[in-house]
Amino acid sequence: MRTGRVERKTHETQILVELNLDGTGSYDVSTGIGFLDHMLEQLSRHSLIDLKVEAKGDLHIDFHHTTEDVGIAIGEAFTQALGDRKGITRYGSALSPMDETLSRVALDASNRPYLVWKVEFVRDKLGDMDTELFKEWFAGFAQAAGLTLHVETFYGENNHHIVESCYKGLARALRQAVEIDPRKADQVPSTKGVLGGSL
Repeated sequence: MRTGRVERKTHETQILVELNLDGTGSYDVSTGIGFLDHMLEQLSRHSLIDLKVEAKGDLHIDFHHTTEDVGIAIGEAFTQALGDRKGITRYGSALSPMDETLSRVALDASNRPYLVWKVEFVRDKLGDMDTELFKEWFAGFAQAAGLTLHVETFYGENNHHIVESCYKGLARALRQAVEIDPRKADQVPSTKGVLGGSL
């Protein structure tokens, strides 16, 4: 089983993440931010990655530190679980419609992190959460997970639908990328023989 476990403790947040790439999409998520919990549950369910997240953060200040650090911790656990990335399909992409919204997510589990974020919101807030924080989550996750990650919303009017289509698209793209290719299960999917760094 490809699993990862990360405990991240700073003066701002205390986070425990456990995940299993070869799971069934079961989840146990508690970050103190209701909408973030909802998105992480969608991520788990649609990627089939089992996910446990326990986070306590300085929410009395705002949601920034907790949101970003949860993304980083999940990304670190993801990297642990992938190991040398041998045998993975590596690439994944998904078109994710949700009512009036359509988003596209494409990624390369290259161990060379990069985020392209082309998502615009119609308002600054989604409930109590600043919509700008979703980019922070995706950036932290992509960096720690070693993903080249492109997220683009083509159109949408409802902030909830826009964010959820991005997370569901990420989930489906991850599901493709981490699957083991039976024809190359013993090889790193690169002509270099290694993934990561400046190679």
